[in-house]
Amino acid sequence: MSSKTKQAAYTLVFDPTTGGESYTVSELQKALEKGSEDEKVAAMKHILVMMLDGNPLPELLMHIVRFVMPSKNKKLKKLLYFYWEIVPKMDEEGKLRHEMILVCNAIQHDLQHPNEYIRGSTLRFLTKLHEPELLEQMVPSVMACLDYRYAYVRKYAILAVLSIYKVSEHLLPDAKEIIYTFLEGETDPVCKRNAFVGVAELNRESALKYLEENIVDIEKVDPLLQSAFVEFIRKDATNTPSLKSQYVSLLLDLLCTTIYDDVVFETALALPVLTSESSILSTCVSKLTDLADRVSDNNVKLIVLDRVQDINSSNPGALEERTLDILRLLNAEDLDVRSKALDICLDLISSRNAEDVVQLLKKELQITVNNNEKENAMKYRQLLIKTIRSIAIKFSEMASSVISLLLEFIGELNSVATCGVISFVKDVMEKYPQQRSDILNQLIGSLDNIKSAKAYRGALWILGEYSESSSEIQSSWKHLRGSIGEVPIVQSEMRKQNQIEDSNDEAKEEVAKPTGPVILPDGTYATESAFGTEDRPKKLSTSEKEKRPPLRRFILGGDFYTAAILASTIVKLVLKFDKVSKDKHVMNALKSEGLLILVSIIRAGQSTLVERKIDEDSTDRLLTAISILMDENNPNEKPAERNLLDVAFVEATRESFKNQLSLSKRANLRRSVKDVVKNADAIEKAVSFRQFSGVGSGAIEKDTIEEDLNIAINGDASDFAGKHLSSKLKKIVPLTGFSDPVYAEAYITNNQFDVVLDVLLVNQTKETLKNLHVQFATLGDLKIIDNPPSSNVVPHGFHRITITVKVSSADTGVIFGNIIYDGKHGEDARYVILNDVHIDIMDYIKPAVTSDERFRTMWNEFEWENKISVKSDLPSLHAYLEELIKGTNMGVLTPQESLGEEDCRFLSSNLYAKSSFGEDALANLCIEKDVNTNQVVGYVRIRSKGQGLALSLGDRVALIAKQSNKIELTRV
Repeated sequence: MSSKTKQAAYTLVFDPTTGGESYTVSELQKALEKGSEDEKVAAMKHILVMMLDGNPLPELLMHIVRFVMPSKNKKLKKLLYFYWEIVPKMDEEGKLRHEMILVCNAIQHDLQHPNEYIRGSTLRFLTKLHEPELLEQMVPSVMACLDYRYAYVRKYAILAVLSIYKVSEHLLPDAKEIIYTFLEGETDPVCKRNAFVGVAELNRESALKYLEENIVDIEKVDPLLQSAFVEFIRKDATNTPSLKSQYVSLLLDLLCTTIYDDVVFETALALPVLTSESSILSTCVSKLTDLADRVSDNNVKLIVLDRVQDINSSNPGALEERTLDILRLLNAEDLDVRSKALDICLDLISSRNAEDVVQLLKKELQITVNNNEKENAMKYRQLLIKTIRSIAIKFSEMASSVISLLLEFIGELNSVATCGVISFVKDVMEKYPQQRSDILNQLIGSLDNIKSAKAYRGALWILGEYSESSSEIQSSWKHLRGSIGEVPIVQSEMRKQNQIEDSNDEAKEEVAKPTGPVILPDGTYATESAFGTEDRPKKLSTSEKEKRPPLRRFILGGDFYTAAILASTIVKLVLKFDKVSKDKHVMNALKSEGLLILVSIIRAGQSTLVERKIDEDSTDRLLTAISILMDENNPNEKPAERNLLDVAFVEATRESFKNQLSLSKRANLRRSVKDVVKNADAIEKAVSFRQFSGVGSGAIEKDTIEEDLNIAINGDASDFAGKHLSSKLKKIVPLTGFSDPVYAEAYITNNQFDVVLDVLLVNQTKETLKNLHVQFATLGDLKIIDNPPSSNVVPHGFHRITITVKVSSADTGVIFGNIIYDGKHGEDARYVILNDVHIDIMDYIKPAVTSDERFRTMWNEFEWENKISVKSDLPSLHAYLEELIKGTNMGVLTPQESLGEEDCRFLSSNLYAKSSFGEDALANLCIEKDVNTNQVVGYVRIRSKGQGLALSLGDRVALIAKQSNKIELTRV
């Protein structure tokens, strides 16, 4: 829809019969003529719905005039005015229908009705009329209503005057004076507000005069009129920049004095449109924050925070001093409000307020740790840790105090939050080398409290990479030795188990077991199996397992990936110690103890003590580490081999981590400068001096609020500028063939939550098709809102119907149906089967972005997975990834640098999308280039919370393979 095209907006009418009931015109005429009041109300609702579906029903006009218009039923009269709103009032020649004369008389009677509600609803109906011929006769009655004793009538009468003048000025040439006179003499606040709106729209000078008269006591004016003043000031200041400074000071006074929440909101949004002065913007945000903190509705809080974010994005750096005020909203119970407040504060943080913000967030984190019963405490704790981590990475002076706090509570955090803390420690140690020693000591002191194996693996990497000096290496080694516990693991665990069994035997001897038969309560002897009397070994309880040191607990629990990371850490520490120290006794002790630990882990993994046996990959990595430690004693080792070992274990991983940090830093910089670049002025832009400009030379600035309203009502014009007619033709689907007696085609329009089928029916026979109607049904999460009524189609005639289908999820949906019409000369009804219409779910799938932690969390939570094999003839792996993105509308989460070169032989990537209904869709692509066939082979794994979305996206992936493997005929 073009933004320049204005279409009439009609009142929505609820249709209670959604079960597919349809009525013929004769049935509706009979209901209007002989039915009761309730039957007439039901018939009028059916008529309104049918007319809004595109059927004008001209044959019912006189029946409504005769049998509905004289009724005094209030509900029927209300529906009647809805009918007058949409009924065609002109004939084919463009002249007023004769029946409208009767309608005009009835409307005039209602305008003089003693009941004020009938008068008011009639006046409100007049604001929707756009025919001067009809309005001309109503002008005297409307003018009489301006002096009516009830304000309910007057508030609509003044709007009717405004509407009549806008339709045709000659009907009310003195409307400006009438509205202003009404405004000065009116006492009701609603009537005054409507009158001022009319004055502001028709006569700027009069509106400005009235505003000057009330400017002194503006804080005492009714809030409705205050909001109207604010809107007028915002629009007028945009068109007349010379008055902007006066308007800004007026709005600022109103913002500081008003006590009404709606006026505060409107004024705080109007001021940033007129000025970018930081002090005024700070005042606006302060008032908005107070408003959000005061109201209890979470939706209002989110809306206000969205507006604060808009102000900050338009004026970067102007709201730093309001950071702590925004953080007051962390007292809200809703997690979305807290998350929004934290996101805004991350954009406002600077070196001046970073310490205060971190101290406040520390207190919040302390509260969440002490109050585990609080709802969403875990998620809130993760948000706080993520925010503190982001602040500390930006400002190095915060790092040490933040790390000490997080490591102090690391035992109280869940797995995801603990991993976030360890990741933060890695970032800080790489960015700030001067703090590595202190942080390393704090980390070693907190490792015994870590319960997450994944977080512990990250900590092992830190110990191996950042233990530089001899003392640091020995401290790290001491912790690893203590975390393993007594070695060899198998012998020590067997000894503990024997001690437990011995203590059990002693307990059994002390408690004498009764001998003889066992008598049940019913007096019979109990039977006992000899196989069940054997003593079973006692299993350790969960509390006893938790008492074990971390590494020992992970290894006996079957987590041998952590053991493989431990092997790499041991090798790194040994290689580094050999460089920084010449003490051969300590060096030999480290090697021998490392060999003992690794061999003990392999033996434990092959025993029955562990919950899961050790896997081959972990065994190979442990054996590789053992061979490296033993090879250290080889005197014939070449320097080149030693250098290669140092590169592999000491230098390569550190360089890889540095590259990763640099990439993330560049991405953060791009995000941070996005708003600055968007609002920056061109360097060659002329500077405008208001004092030197002429009266009419002020440049008209943009009203961002008005632009947002136009986009919301009419849509963005840029969205439609690039669309060609051919793109619309692709939405036309033939439902029947050209040889069928009825040809049907549908133009499909996809809105956010529904699908509209505009169906064109063509009678291709030489006979009139009677009682022709179309029946639709659906498969999937679709629902037919209404079925169109039956109608008669003349020979070679056209008939148009509209079907609305409600969509509730992004699953695959199918619409099918048939056309039915009466046969001739008493024959049976005829049927025409329609083609199926498949709803394209890609209209509801949009690419999205999420963090790696959130992606992994959802991947573990979602239970539905669809695994699709990939076999394609595309030339490269990147070409298949591009086709996958086009076919599924998913966004790539993996950085471009991690995808490899264009001619790489292996590619792995994560993808993420979100549907219009809030459904998450995750995908993992893992493909390679087959050397023998030169094809792209691999798998695509799709996960979602529901089965339908995973299957639907799987079908799209399969369609990509079919389209890419098509055989092209170059010669026949």
